[in-house]
Amino acid sequence: MISEKKLERRCCDIAKANGWYTRKFSSPSNRGVPDRIFIRGGRVEFIEFKAPGKLPTKLQLHELNEISKHGAMASWCDSVDMFKARLRIPT
Repeated sequence: MISEKKLERRCCDIAKANGWYTRKFSSPSNRGVPDRIFIRGGRVEFIEFKAPGKLPTKLQLHELNEISKHGAMASWCDSVDMFKARLRIPT
């Protein structure tokens, strides 16, 4: 089984190869923020990575929902296929 860290690294490599700009996202005074920001062509995606079969915490889900409520795209992924679908990267 792939670790969360390896999944994140693999997905970042795939995103970069497909023209996405990505950065680690942190907000020291706000726990639960998504792991990464992906940007391409004016589109911004916030993504929380989880190890396969794991779910985001309640706090992480709350943050994803807050970001979405404010009009940005925010989701979580626990597989490469889920990530590619989210960013609309062909498989």
